[in-house]
Amino acid sequence: MSRIGIKPVPVPKGVKVVVTESLVTVEGPKGKLSQSYVPEVVIAASDSAVVVTRKNDSKQSKAYHGLYRNLINNMVVGVSVGFKKALLINGVGYRAEIQGKLLIMSLGYSTDFAVAIPDGLAVVTEANNQKIVVSGFDRQLVGKFASEIRSLRKPEPYKGKGVKYEDEVIRKKVGKTGVK
Repeated sequence: MSRIGIKPVPVPKGVKVVVTESLVTVEGPKGKLSQSYVPEVVIAASDSAVVVTRKNDSKQSKAYHGLYRNLINNMVVGVSVGFKKALLINGVGYRAEIQGKLLIMSLGYSTDFAVAIPDGLAVVTEANNQKIVVSGFDRQLVGKFASEIRSLRKPEPYKGKGVKYEDEVIRKKVGKTGVK
């Protein structure tokens, strides 16, 4: 039995879950999200919880059982609380600033990067333009945009310069030694 899939998803006050034949729609104070699902799982929604069950015990339906339970949980948490991802910029002269719907980053190259901020996301710079906080109600969109920012200048292992997640630990390597 799936350990994740059997847990019901609690629905807080102010969040509405609508289940149709192949679509789950979650609406809350922060926004509205929808997710299609496969016929191998059965989703039942009530006022206080959403329960995901599977039709048979095949390996694929067991995998879908836990997957769709977590996707629905992420949607409920997103429209009620929201998600945040923080990135730190480390390096001399490295900085980020927001100009309208663009995130302008100076990351040690000859030109600056200008990244368009997607709709549904809020981006804020903090700590003297050395910290970027991406927030929104869609967990997948928040994570994807944060990974795109990080991929512009990944942290290098010798000095740690680059863009990294706030909770990421960079294992530093020892540099060359001058042996005669």
